[in-house]
Amino acid sequence: MCVIETSPVIETRRLLLRAPDMQDCSRIAAMANDPAVAGMTLRMPHPYGTGDAEAFVVAVAGQDPARASTFVIEHEDHGLVGVIGMFEDGDPTPETGYWIGRDFWGRGYATEALEGALVWASRRWKRRALVAGHFEDNPASGRVLEKAGFLYTGEVRKNFSQARNAPVRTRRMVWLA
Repeated sequence: MCVIETSPVIETRRLLLRAPDMQDCSRIAAMANDPAVAGMTLRMPHPYGTGDAEAFVVAVAGQDPARASTFVIEHEDHGLVGVIGMFEDGDPTPETGYWIGRDFWGRGYATEALEGALVWASRRWKRRALVAGHFEDNPASGRVLEKAGFLYTGEVRKNFSQARNAPVRTRRMVWLA
């Protein structure tokens, strides 16, 4: 019998990954409204307001935990610094995606959150592989994925970015447990 966690919490050395709630909306909106953040994601619109954050929190609360888990990334001193999620989409293998607020770039939070999420995905969510992608003009995200053990597949897709309102060349990667 498989028990599915409906609201898992993941702890790393400096971070806590937990389900977002309505109290997070103003902070999510403030960070996500940065075009440098939204422009490196597929699904995030720009501008991004409190209403978008509220809709995001409601959507996450309605996720099927067998198919998706989304977490806010909370730092012990700085509070909420980003979001990470794992979900089944159009690919046969579940996908992961993340973003970090600009004020927190370059501090290793994305890598630490991703590594913690991967441990959870393999042990608790029982996934043996995940895919991810990063825009070609965002090599820093590629480095985060590489540090967490992802390998390039050689595939490049043109994926539509809502914030850019345009297709963007996306380098695909895979992680195997």
